[in-house]
Amino acid sequence: MRAGVALGVESVPDGLAAGVLAGVSPLYGLYGYMLGTLGGALTTGSVFMTVQATGAMAVIISDVPEVRGDDGAGAMAMLTLIAGVVMLGLGIARLGSLVRFIPTAVLIGFVNAVAINIILGQLDNITGYDSDGANRIMKLFDTVLSVPQFSWPTVLVGMITIALILLLERTPLGALGMVVAVVAGSLIALVLPDDSVATIGDIAEVTRSLPMPVMPDLSLIGALIVPGISIALVGLVQGAAISGAIPNPDGKYPDASADFRGQGIANIASGLLRGMPVGGSMSATSLVRAAGARTALANLIAGVVMIITLLAFGPLIEYIAMPALAGLLILVGVRTLKIHQVMLVLRTGPTQAAVFAVTFVLTLLIPLQYAVLAGVGLSIVLHIARQSNRVRIVRWQFDDPGGHPLEVSPPAVVPHDEVVILSPYGSLFFASAQSFRAQLPTPTADSAGATVIIRLRGSEELGVTFLTMVRDYADELSARDATLMLVGVGERLQDQLDATGVGARIGGGNIIPVRPRVGDSLAEALAIVASRKNDGGR
Repeated sequence: MRAGVALGVESVPDGLAAGVLAGVSPLYGLYGYMLGTLGGALTTGSVFMTVQATGAMAVIISDVPEVRGDDGAGAMAMLTLIAGVVMLGLGIARLGSLVRFIPTAVLIGFVNAVAINIILGQLDNITGYDSDGANRIMKLFDTVLSVPQFSWPTVLVGMITIALILLLERTPLGALGMVVAVVAGSLIALVLPDDSVATIGDIAEVTRSLPMPVMPDLSLIGALIVPGISIALVGLVQGAAISGAIPNPDGKYPDASADFRGQGIANIASGLLRGMPVGGSMSATSLVRAAGARTALANLIAGVVMIITLLAFGPLIEYIAMPALAGLLILVGVRTLKIHQVMLVLRTGPTQAAVFAVTFVLTLLIPLQYAVLAGVGLSIVLHIARQSNRVRIVRWQFDDPGGHPLEVSPPAVVPHDEVVILSPYGSLFFASAQSFRAQLPTPTADSAGATVIIRLRGSEELGVTFLTMVRDYADELSARDATLMLVGVGERLQDQLDATGVGARIGGGNIIPVRPRVGDSLAEALAIVASRKNDGGR
């Protein structure tokens, strides 16, 4: 009970701040918090996961102009629904494990750049100066050069709010000190000269009522598909971090795919009722656990507390000062910076440092939805490059009576009248074909009578690129009066060899199926080679 009340009270100003960060009505943020927390508690596989709008998701929304148009509510609904459908679809497809392929350097670059974007995005609200620029960096320069035009009452309220949060968090109030600080800052704004400090009431009317359903603007699907997918990916990555770090009360870690589905359903509910996109929030999840949550009931209570707060004190929310919320967000941004993680990546090596730098700079300079997709694309390229470079070929030589192979480096050229047994390690797919071929011994005029045996046990299938490489290598050996044999060939791989004609080029007698006992396929191949030598041919 206590954990739910604490999270619910804290989430009211936090939700409003999320809307401010996104550059839309603060109510969209509050509705998203309310519906996400309730929906997530009922549908995710994680008992403790709190589903709310996150800073990264809000920053993406701030780069989407459609949500601030004449039909901002319809556009927001469409954006949230797209994110929800993507999350739900990935969850139904049980693709929760996909997020583990995103390199840590990409995530660290993204998270730290988002933290800076959060800070820079609130400079206008905490200074009272409407900056101008193509991106947040240019707006920063404009703000620095325009200090005389600041609204000093606005600056005062923001600074007092930040100071109070830092002070009150050290008291028994803990996380609730943030709520008290925002209220105190807003009260100070009320005693300052009229209209000198902007409030929520200047941009949104707040009534004692629950959000009404809204019709998504279907005409904006094309314009919102990219930011919707980007928001979904960010939400899923953040949610997966919770799934993998916080076990349920039974000690088992929740299924990431089930959490994907739950976040998707929460977003669909939020979108239909005027809320922002939501996802797993690590800060809110940590808060509710620290407050003593034991079951998902804590998040349900938090959602109910937000509803009661809105119904009981709705019009008073209009008096919350914008610089007070900006001060809260700037503090959140500063705390999101992980300098120690940045230093760790930079010390790891030039490749990881370059990946971090590219992701970091892109996230700062281009709209965040494109930076997210660029980061995902970079992750895919890095994964393929890493896997292709991990392919290694060793030569097996038998020099003991027990028949245990000795692994040595393969020869540079195919030796005359010898049997060369090659065993690959790593993933054999299209990107590794070139690396694989570079490690194979080269047939020469002196290679006559040789046999190259490649073990393929465990390789269920090969791509066209890899099969083409194998076919060409077989042709090169044949041209030098040498032979290629494949051993340990599974049924699916055999079907590929037959369907593509590669098997016919190699020769059916040179392809040995996989046998239940490890080594039997190789022994069969060696027996065939010995028989051919005795017969005087191949």
